[in-house]
Amino acid sequence: MNLQRARQLFNGQPVRETPTERLIHILEASIELVSMEENNFDWSSWEDAAAAEAELLGLVNFLKAGTLPERLKVAVLFAGTGPLQEVSLSSGWANTFLRLVARLTKLKRCCGIPPIFLEPFTDKA
Repeated sequence: MNLQRARQLFNGQPVRETPTERLIHILEASIELVSMEENNFDWSSWEDAAAAEAELLGLVNFLKAGTLPERLKVAVLFAGTGPLQEVSLSSGWANTFLRLVARLTKLKRCCGIPPIFLEPFTDKA
């Protein structure tokens, strides 16, 4: 399994210029992680790696087309008890998941991603 995007993300290279490019990088690293053969999807809403990859790739495609996906679609993926965390916990890479969330939080704080885009349980529009 090639985890090139995840390694780049955690090592800070390459630095992406725009918030959208940084979010794409986080999602691409997530695709690599859910694609690992030893993953267990029993507790996730995803049936298998193909379903996880398809959902994450769909978000990447939205972003590359210049469209923001629905905010809940991104926020729920990275939420506690969200599908990404469930796979990470049952597959032995929970600490890596926490590092992904830390990158997402840093992006939210530093790079102009509206907080409501990343926070699933608010009433703000």
